[in-house]
Amino acid sequence: MKNWIKILTLFLGSFLFAQQISFKFDFGGSRTENGFIPVTSTSKFDKKTGYGFMDISNLKSVENGENALTGDYITSDKPFYFSVAIPEGNYDIKFSLGDSKGTSETTVRVENRRLMLNEIKTKQGEIVEKRITVHVKDSIIRNQDGTQIGIVKLKPRERKYLHWDNLLTIEFNGKAPGVSSIIIQPNKSAKTIYLTGDSTVVDAQYEPWASWGQMLPYFFVPNEVVIANYAESGETLKAFEDRHRIDKIWNKIRPGDYLFIQFGHNDQKSGNSIKSGYRKRLKEWILKAKELEATPVLITSMNRRVFDENNKIVNTLDDFPDAMREIAKEENIFLIDLNVMSKTLFEAMGPGNSKKAFVYYPANSYPNQPDALADDTHFNTYGAYELAKCVVKSIVDQKLPLSQFISKNYKGFDLNKPDPVGKFHWTESIFMEALKPDGN
Repeated sequence: MKNWIKILTLFLGSFLFAQQISFKFDFGGSRTENGFIPVTSTSKFDKKTGYGFMDISNLKSVENGENALTGDYITSDKPFYFSVAIPEGNYDIKFSLGDSKGTSETTVRVENRRLMLNEIKTKQGEIVEKRITVHVKDSIIRNQDGTQIGIVKLKPRERKYLHWDNLLTIEFNGKAPGVSSIIIQPNKSAKTIYLTGDSTVVDAQYEPWASWGQMLPYFFVPNEVVIANYAESGETLKAFEDRHRIDKIWNKIRPGDYLFIQFGHNDQKSGNSIKSGYRKRLKEWILKAKELEATPVLITSMNRRVFDENNKIVNTLDDFPDAMREIAKEENIFLIDLNVMSKTLFEAMGPGNSKKAFVYYPANSYPNQPDALADDTHFNTYGAYELAKCVVKSIVDQKLPLSQFISKNYKGFDLNKPDPVGKFHWTESIFMEALKPDGN
């Protein structure tokens, strides 16, 4: 019996994997546009239908116009989440946002708070179309025919994440969100940027923690480029191999794609010397990426928030950044020197203001947080946003081929003049946790 279940599971998995899945959802009340799937305020996620809202308790259907598609919409005074069961891959998503009789303001994130659209404001009666491109992943490593040949060894805490879960989950947030429709279609042509790294890169699910990797999609043109973040807290180069995360990427990466590699914080403490472990694995990854006709890009680890008596950042990463710089020269590949840029950025902020970029919060700022949070390694959303701008700045300044796909959301960045924290706005999600991520 178990063998038959296994065969059936593999068959269904390969069947679903081979499909080009598209969806058209009409959000609102009782009227539905032809060819669209109706979604109302009571459409709670159901495994049988494969779509719906995570929680419907605060949702509201509003009908304000005659047009079946744009005359009604879904809104809420709290963040709300819509999930679709969909095979892994890259997808274009088109949203109709606004209110045919009022104004709206909508922020869109996907999976673990990955920023896609920020504060899209519409005028009175205005409906706008916005597009994003997202990468959906699962933990299965497959052959070309879809049969399983391996699996990513997930940590227990990852099993609660909104990725690796065989669903595309979209978070709607903002002061007055108005969602009229969603159209989801596969994207087979976008260049994929695979991110590897640790807790400073990962798509962090819980407020107040954040990383530059989950802010990066906001700065790229949709349809052309998609960010696939495979980073995880606490990882080293060796652990990334041992848990088969890099095997999953080798299985998925295609000619023309990119592999961003940022490791150092945890490798420094793991017992892997630069000579015997770090350099060896980096060179192996670079060679493999080139063999697969992908472009490897090395990223030095950003500094920790450690100042000396002269308010200058102290290097706490030993020779790991230098080793990465040397390898980039030896292999003649691109280097994003986030280590140098973060030093300039943090020193411009100063010892006091730089705390506003890290997880520094008084006791009881978040649920189950009896003690103050004071973390000099991990960032909040403002700090993560600033570091993502550093990464984009380096891409633009060095004229990497990817620079042609940087969106208008990037308007330049002066490391000596960080964005004022008061001008950065982030409406928090419903997911909060005081527990520090793995690694340091």
